[in-house]
Amino acid sequence: MSVVQAVESEYRAANDGCAVFDASDREQLRVTGAEAKSFIQGMVTNDVEALAEGASCYAALLTVKGSMVGDARILRLGAELVIDTGPKRGGAVKDFLNKYLISEDAELHDAPELAVVGLVGPSSGQVAARISADARVGALASFFGGVDVLVKREKLPEVLAALGDLPRLSAATLEVLRVEKGVPLFGVDMTEVTIPLEANLDHAINYKKGCYIGQEVIARATYRGQMNKKLVQVRVGEAAPEPKTELRVGERKVGWVTSLVKSPKHGQNVALAYLHRDFLAPGTSLAIAGGGTAELLS
Repeated sequence: MSVVQAVESEYRAANDGCAVFDASDREQLRVTGAEAKSFIQGMVTNDVEALAEGASCYAALLTVKGSMVGDARILRLGAELVIDTGPKRGGAVKDFLNKYLISEDAELHDAPELAVVGLVGPSSGQVAARISADARVGALASFFGGVDVLVKREKLPEVLAALGDLPRLSAATLEVLRVEKGVPLFGVDMTEVTIPLEANLDHAINYKKGCYIGQEVIARATYRGQMNKKLVQVRVGEAAPEPKTELRVGERKVGWVTSLVKSPKHGQNVALAYLHRDFLAPGTSLAIAGGGTAELLS
């Protein structure tokens, strides 16, 4: 396969200064009503009721069997909540929530009037302050160590123009940054059969909050102390395995690849992959089906 490569100038800016990306293909929902917070509190893995005004958290939505419906960032704005999820994921999230919305005083609304602008890099906070107050709606927990700003969609061209002196991150560079940081992407590294703990989404789970859909499965898995498989980073040299390519130890299949990029940080190709729990020691050597070797990163 063709290995995803970063654009050097974009990558450097994202690591040393600030770079911007248009994330307006992400989808948002608004949750309104007197019981908006308590309803969503019972539907997601993180603690929504603890959010201060203008704060956000990352969370997963689960089936009763603990597998993922999707992931989302949830922002508190006054009495309402904004749910931000991935491209083309808004409908699935809305349908799931509506399934359980029976007698609560809460309503779900599509929010096409909103859009996300991402800022990546150590100076993202200062750059975010340049976005005008009349365009800005709020800030979201970033996946990439920066700031994601929720803005009015009608103001998006104006916001991007005001940040026009910054490098614009291409999809390829953003993908490299994602894989280097080990951030799983729903639909690629996570699916409807993934349990959040398998994908290292511990930061999306609050273990002290009250009940939510799928909590019993998470509690049992946490009590056992280890999942059967985990998402990890592996170095693969110049090999370019396709997604779902098997990783082996001897004749035993012990995992498979989900994402692959050429990593400037590691000077070679790096993949995200699931590995069986018996092979999670850093430095473990793996054979790539079809040729090549992989080494588990620490």
